[in-house]
Amino acid sequence: MAPRKIAAGNWKMNGDLAALAQLDALAGAVDGRCQVVICPPALLIHPMSSKSVPGIEVGGQDCHAKASGANTGDLAAAQLRDAGATHVILGHSERRADHGETDADVSAKAVAAHQAGLVTIICVGETEGQRDGGDTLQVISQQLAGSVPDCATAENTVIAYEPVWAIGTGRTPTDDQIAEVHARIRADLSKRFADGADMALLYGGSVKAANAAQIFAIADVNGALVGGASLKAEDFAPIIAALAAA
Repeated sequence: MAPRKIAAGNWKMNGDLAALAQLDALAGAVDGRCQVVICPPALLIHPMSSKSVPGIEVGGQDCHAKASGANTGDLAAAQLRDAGATHVILGHSERRADHGETDADVSAKAVAAHQAGLVTIICVGETEGQRDGGDTLQVISQQLAGSVPDCATAENTVIAYEPVWAIGTGRTPTDDQIAEVHARIRADLSKRFADGADMALLYGGSVKAANAAQIFAIADVNGALVGGASLKAEDFAPIIAALAAA
């Protein structure tokens, strides 16, 4: 089985009920040639999934490692699933930096998500200092080893490479830099998992219509985790089209 093509949108802390109209506007761009997942703020997961737009799946942006308990403000993986989510983003650099999440935390959350029937989109990526220091590949390998649990499979796990210094900055790594990191990710996954060669690998970090086709032509790039450009159908649709044609 070949890796799935996936266009995932991370709305972060943006959007309201009126923003759900973007799904209707996006419907015409979804033709089944690639998987489309949108991860809105938690309050929008149920109303978004209830719209049942063909070809568009819904995901959460985080979950707790525990199934329930005294964890004010957190959401269990089963609750996301119950609200209509099929996926969940874990280990995003903003969660790691702003909330102190470790690789072990991400791995524990992934186990809980898999047990709840969610597909995990596990993020890895280096900071600008790590890139400039020549530590990128070592950092990526360490994050993969610590963040991806042993229960990961090509069916329940997607890996997203998001260089921290390229998120929301308009800066994008060179094709060779993206290819080098994705090749390392593929090698590490293939060495550890029987179906590691089939796990979908996404690139994230200032992906937009203007550079999408070029990025999707890079080896071992099976899609994208898109931030700001996923908020409006007019920006996200060309990215989906570029992936479908890749």
